[in-house]
Amino acid sequence: MSALSDQLVTFAILAYLVAMISHAVEFALGNGRVRAVAAPLRERELVGAGAGAPGGMIVKSAEPTPPVTPVADRAAGRARLAGLVAVVATAVAAVLHLVALVTRGLAADRMPWGNMYEFVLTVTFIGVAAWLVVLVKRPSLRKLGLFLTLVMVLLVATAELVLYVPVVPLVPALNSYWFVVHVSTIVFSSGIFLLGVVPAVAFLMRRGYEAGKRSFPYTLAKRLPAAAALERLTFVLHAFSFPIFTFAVIAGAIWAEAAWGRPWGWDPKETWAFISWVVYAGYLHARATPSVKRNVATWIAVLGFFTMLMNLFGVNIFFTGLHSYGGL
Repeated sequence: MSALSDQLVTFAILAYLVAMISHAVEFALGNGRVRAVAAPLRERELVGAGAGAPGGMIVKSAEPTPPVTPVADRAAGRARLAGLVAVVATAVAAVLHLVALVTRGLAADRMPWGNMYEFVLTVTFIGVAAWLVVLVKRPSLRKLGLFLTLVMVLLVATAELVLYVPVVPLVPALNSYWFVVHVSTIVFSSGIFLLGVVPAVAFLMRRGYEAGKRSFPYTLAKRLPAAAALERLTFVLHAFSFPIFTFAVIAGAIWAEAAWGRPWGWDPKETWAFISWVVYAGYLHARATPSVKRNVATWIAVLGFFTMLMNLFGVNIFFTGLHSYGGL
């Protein structure tokens, strides 16, 4: 089972890569309906007084935009096909990802959340599953898939190449029903936050593009959905995830009281979880405050995601604490 899980993760990475490339093709082709940049000009001679121009002056006026050419039609078809391939590849990758987690759990005879490798695999699966739900409800946001699949490739590949550990039994300190309660809610909320940062960054790029910025990376936003739609999705995802994350932090404190005799000890993991909670609470407060600009509030959401990354990777690399046994 363990070997099968490892192989499925590799296949999932390849499927995410196919999805990312297909999204990139769709992104490059745009909507495919490329029209002529400038219509041919025709000349007409205005004669007689009151014609709106001095007699005999040649006035150039644009013809109506010509119809879409066969070349543009083919480009549109290729863009649609690339988008369809991207969505199918993402769905296939998600299925492979899920089966890899299930087989990993069966091999370990426990929930597959016992170390950093398994944690990252589960968080990324939650993120892509939530994305597919969003895509069903809002297919117009499909071009965000380029950035989402890029994140999937980077994180899942990092888990497989850097964080991988063989299947081992759960350490005694984690052998509690609170393990399921606390870690499942942390995993779920982290996956939604992971998805939430994608439209947040896209919104900031799109807002800059709409404001007239034409340098990189704002030029990438040319074919993204409207800024308002991206900002709305950012808010919905964070507003949905934040209460779950709050419950996870509280559940962790209750578990700490039972396991270590105190609910809070400013362990590095606890401290950074609190920092993340404060930042995300600050985002929701800023988002609800009319005097705060939406791009300022969105930057706070992006900062919140970086605090989550610090809690996941930085704390485990640079600090030692009571949570070190699980690699979490």
